[in-house]
Amino acid sequence: MKTTVVTDSAAYLSPEQIEQFNLTVMPITVIFDQQAFLENIDIDSPTFFERMRTESNLPTTAQITMAQMEAAYDQLAAAGYDEVISIHLSSGITSFFDNLSVFARDYDKLKVYPFDSKIASAGEANMALLAGKMVQDGAHADSIMPALEKLRNTTSVYFMVDDLGHLLRTGRISNSSAFVGNLLRIKPLLTFNERGQIVALGKERTMKKAFQRALNDFTADLAKLNYPVRVTIIDANAPETNQKWVKTFKDDFPDIPVSSSHLGPVISVHTGEKTMGFVWAYDWQKLAAESMPS
Repeated sequence: MKTTVVTDSAAYLSPEQIEQFNLTVMPITVIFDQQAFLENIDIDSPTFFERMRTESNLPTTAQITMAQMEAAYDQLAAAGYDEVISIHLSSGITSFFDNLSVFARDYDKLKVYPFDSKIASAGEANMALLAGKMVQDGAHADSIMPALEKLRNTTSVYFMVDDLGHLLRTGRISNSSAFVGNLLRIKPLLTFNERGQIVALGKERTMKKAFQRALNDFTADLAKLNYPVRVTIIDANAPETNQKWVKTFKDDFPDIPVSSSHLGPVISVHTGEKTMGFVWAYDWQKLAAESMPS
C-alpha cells in the first residue's frame, strides 16, 4: 500500500514543508479583470498586493476544477500510489469540497479520501503536515483519517481584518448584517464556526484591542485543555506585526511552540491586506507520533 497527500494552495505551506513531506499542492485561481492566475505559479504575493491596491476592479477567485483534480490523481496513480488523502479548504466558504466528494466516489484509479479542513491557511496546513508526517512514518488512511479528525476537532482560530469590505463583497461572512453601517469604525474579531463558515465574535475599535481580546480568550481556553498545543501567527502582508505577535506569544507562553505563516492571494482576495490572526490546535507533530499504529 502506497499513500500520499494532496492539499491546495490556501494552506500556504512553505516550499520546504512541501518537499519534506512529499505533498501535492493544487493551485487555486485568482482573477483580475477576467485574467486568470494560478496562485504561487502565475502570481506571487507581492504582485498580488500591489495590483489589489492599484487596480480599480478588485479580484475574485475560482475554485479548482474536477478536471484539474482528476489530472493530479491520474499522475499519482501512474506513479504507483494506491490511496490519496486530499485535504482542502473549508466547505463552509466554497463548494469545492462537496464537488470533490461526489467526484471521488466514482474515481477508480486510486482510492481518494477527501477531508474537509473546515478552515483555511495554517489550520489547513497543520492537517496536511500531520498527514504527510504520518505517511512518511509508514501510516495509511485507516490511521491518518482518525488523526485528522482529532486535529480538526481541536483547531481554533481568531483573525481580524483591516477592511471588512472585502469579506462582505465576496460573501464569505455568514452574519454580515451585524456590521452594516459600521465598516469604517470597527475591527471585527472573526473565527470559523463548526460548519466551517466565517462568523464574527465581536467588534473592537482597533486591531490592538481585537488582538488583546483574542489573547484573553486564548488564555482562558488554554487553561481547559489537556493536550499539547501549537500556535501559528498568520498575516496578510504584515510581517512586522506578525513578528510582534510571535514575540508576545513566546514571552507569555514560553512552553508553546509558535510559528509564522503568511496569507497569499486567494485568501487575501476575501480578507484584504493587513489581516492578522492566530491558529491554535493539538501539536500536530506530537499527535502524529501518538497516532501511529502499534
